Amino acid sequence: MAKKNKSKIVAIINQKGGVGKTTTAVNLSAFFAASEIPTLVVDMDPQANCTSGLGIEIGSYKKSVYDVVIGKKDISQCILKTNLDYLDILPASSQLVGAEVELVGMLTRERMLKDQLLSNEIQKKYKYIIIDSPPSLGLLTINVLTAANSLIIPIQCEYYALEGLSQLLNTIRLVQKKLNKNLKIEGILATMFDNRLNLSKEVVKELKEYFKDKVYKTKIHRNVRLGEAPSHGQPILLYDASSMGANDYMNLAMEFLKNNE
Repeated sequence: MAKKNKSKIVAIINQKGGVGKTTTAVNLSAFFAASEIPTLVVDMDPQANCTSGLGIEIGSYKKSVYDVVIGKKDISQCILKTNLDYLDILPASSQLVGAEVELVGMLTRERMLKDQLLSNEIQKKYKYIIIDSPPSLGLLTINVLTAANSLIIPIQCEYYALEGLSQLLNTIRLVQKKLNKNLKIEGILATMFDNRLNLSKEVVKELKEYFKDKVYKTKIHRNVRLGEAPSHGQPILLYDASSMGANDYMNLAMEFLKNNE
């Protein structure tokens, strides 16, 4: 019997904003695409930064992940191509803000995203599905956690970096217990790392003490080019392939792929 292709669904999650969640979703998926691995990005953040970061003008499309999550449209009708071969996106829209309220009354409200991502067509077409999660722990995030096989948690190397982490880990445990027993932590990613600062090294040390070998060897350094790329609607790979930011995300992609061989 022929083996069925199956996508791996990886969510980038942290309910704190500004930790490099969207930057990681955009750039990790871009490097997968550059390696000719068919990849789908799902933008679940109402701010739609992932969508614009991959060159799609916000509002230039009629259908979005919102229509998928509330069951109005089939996922295949809402997916858009990006400027990179092998990389598609399910774009976000500001309507997602209202989706939380609309989902409350639905019977399978935690599974709306999962059921669509598990369709044969999607599972056959993409090897990896990367989800950029919203910066909160509401119903949209529960949808993401229910759909995902594994999680990448970016944590910035700054004061209070680990604050709020126990709340996130608690939510993950609850979802594992009730909705998705196979959910795993894929890796912990240190972002905004600065070699010159003791604080950066302290945070990484703390992460390793707590998460052991789940912490990626690759660290994402503070990098001006990385910060500029989204305003040009490009992943760092297209904006400045020789920058430190591009090098970091290439290393992360390679480490991820090696772990998943």
